[in-house]
Amino acid sequence: MEPFTDPTPFPEPAEPEYLLHLYITGATPNSTRAVRNIKDICEQYLKGRYELLIVDVYQQPELAQQEDLIGVPMLIKRRPGLVRRLVGDLTDHGRVLKALGVMPPANGQNGHE
Repeated sequence: MEPFTDPTPFPEPAEPEYLLHLYITGATPNSTRAVRNIKDICEQYLKGRYELLIVDVYQQPELAQQEDLIGVPMLIKRRPGLVRRLVGDLTDHGRVLKALGVMPPANGQNGHE
């Protein structure tokens, strides 16, 4: 008996569904909270489906200059869908989820204990 060989090639790894850029200013309390909050949200709601780039505007000013930053910390959702921008420490998980187009849990909790 001849072994079965699948003629379809392995698919290329897909790009992450969500592409997020977070612009911060060093290790300030607001920037630190924003990093912690977006990482928590991504791991809870987008696990395995996101790419998060964190840009410190002090260390990479050329990247920050390419954006129209109206405040920092600022989260920019590049995909999917329309580009969305959120300014602040991202503590309001419900607001962040809405901007990302992710449905929050049906029980009304916003991710805080």
